[in-house]
Amino acid sequence: MLPIATALIATAASGQTAGMLDARTAQAIVAGCAAHALAKQQSQAIAVVDTGGKLVAALRMDGNGSGSIDFAIKKAEAAAAWGFSTTDMAVAVKERVPGFANAPNVVTVGGGLPIWSADGKARIGAIGISGEREADDVDCAEAGVRAAGLRTTQG
Repeated sequence: MLPIATALIATAASGQTAGMLDARTAQAIVAGCAAHALAKQQSQAIAVVDTGGKLVAALRMDGNGSGSIDFAIKKAEAAAAWGFSTTDMAVAVKERVPGFANAPNVVTVGGGLPIWSADGKARIGAIGISGEREADDVDCAEAGVRAAGLRTTQG
């Protein structure tokens, strides 16, 4: 898998159109996250969606139940809908706006992050990760996005 992942990652950012998440780039994000998880001897469910929250690429690594991929998709959908991380959603619910937890597409567990273009100017989609500890889910998401030459923050 790693030679294919390396090829996908190497070509992903060069083929990316600003403002749009294509399938090749989404697959490179998944491959980057999977490589990160394998290096840590972890298993993740990985979902990449466009800005409308529609699935573009996904992988449920060995050892994860079907609930993990469903949760990864929900995290990605939430980050796409709101434009900020699910970790930030948890903070908002806990510290500022408790009623936000009842809004549509809110997930209050880390592992969902927006995906921004390489220059940080265009939000192009979101990633959701589930399967390990919350911090590991976030680290995997960030690693996958970085591996594709993209960002998880604006600017």
